[in-house]
Amino acid sequence: MTEKTVLITGGSDGIGAAAARHAVRQGHRVVIVGHQRAKAEAVGRELGIDHHVADFAELAQVRALGETLRDTYPRIDVLANNAGGIMGDREVTVDGYERTFQVNHLGAFLLTHILLPTLIASRAKVLQTSSVGAKALSDLDIDDLQNERKYSPMKAYGDSKLANILFTAELDRRYRDQGISAAAFHPGNVASSFGNYTNSKLIRFAYRTLSWALITPRKRTTRKTKTVTTRTRTVSTKTMRTKGTRTRTSTRTTTVPADAADGARSVR
Repeated sequence: MTEKTVLITGGSDGIGAAAARHAVRQGHRVVIVGHQRAKAEAVGRELGIDHHVADFAELAQVRALGETLRDTYPRIDVLANNAGGIMGDREVTVDGYERTFQVNHLGAFLLTHILLPTLIASRAKVLQTSSVGAKALSDLDIDDLQNERKYSPMKAYGDSKLANILFTAELDRRYRDQGISAAAFHPGNVASSFGNYTNSKLIRFAYRTLSWALITPRKRTTRKTKTVTTRTRTVSTKTMRTKGTRTRTSTRTTTVPADAADGARSVR
């Protein structure tokens, strides 16, 4: 197998760290990004890989990260935009955006665009960890992307995950002819630290109480790898319906031959 450079955000914990371990076992050059220095350093030492630290709640850190990655790695074969989580009470970042929307969507959006020349030159695969919550929880209002009028932690999460899917679809449409292929996926109900960063005691309690029913990140990574190592890809086609300023979606899932499978199997 040809060695690939695999960049994983949210790679210091949960499914990101599990994906990093799996990709290292496959013989790839893995680079992780985490927002907690101690965890990123620990995974870096464990696997003998490069690690970087950036808090996506500050876009200045994302810009600095993107510039460092761009200057350090002339080739990036796979970019896995995996960083994210569910928050609690509505917070506004130093950049003026609702925290969930920025951490889960804008950070990856900005990082991808900074790395775009490298990704195009590398004919890279760009993967986005999304969620079934994009369909179940989102009530996206394009005139209120920051949820100033109607906020709940679950709605904000669902909106950000739908934004991930829309961005991924447009990225693929615009740049496929230049060599980039992009896909978004739902990782399943995984027992990770996903709910640890919320300031909502109720969400933390619910997530920890239900953790017994969730699959471990290691098992989920193995299952996803077995799925995508076939020469097919499961894709979701979303039909957009707009009523006023509100967007509704319906989803049709199909399995198609996938040139993106090589990139996907490197990290999932």
